Amino acid sequence: MSNTNASFLKEMGITAWHSRDSSSHLEISETPVEQISKPIDLPAVDIPARYQWCFFGDQVQGDAQLLFQNITRLLELAPHEWLWVNPSDKSDLLSKINPNLPTVAIAFGGPAAQKITGERDSLPQLRETVLSLNGEGLEDIPVLATFDLPHLLSRPKDKALLWQDLLLAKSVLLNL
Repeated sequence: MSNTNASFLKEMGITAWHSRDSSSHLEISETPVEQISKPIDLPAVDIPARYQWCFFGDQVQGDAQLLFQNITRLLELAPHEWLWVNPSDKSDLLSKINPNLPTVAIAFGGPAAQKITGERDSLPQLRETVLSLNGEGLEDIPVLATFDLPHLLSRPKDKALLWQDLLLAKSVLLNL
């Protein structure tokens, strides 16, 4: 696991596992990655999208935006494998997604989840449940509800629950 992934997991309140076998113990340097090596300019390669993630919620800024960027890095998503959608713009989603790719949606916050699924339950009841998008032609897209990003910034312990939601979404996606 790279130092950056380990720091993201630590920030989310998730403990990294280490082998107890002393022969396979790796020493982790405290030197920042930027000081170890310079970035290498790689040629641009057109890598096809493997799947699509649709993130629903109000547009975020500042620390919440940084948290979202860290989430996309942890999920190892290329920029063309995800899109941010305002819940009120759900009707435009059909034109933005590729119908040939498996797609999963994440709703950040109870109001976003209720708006895109038509459910009336509160967020605690919607979490850990695979829902579906409410809309013509969108019913086959699974939706998972989780906390909104500003909530996670004010309650860092809930980041572990976010991670559980994201792992569930990835599992659903891989089984499509």
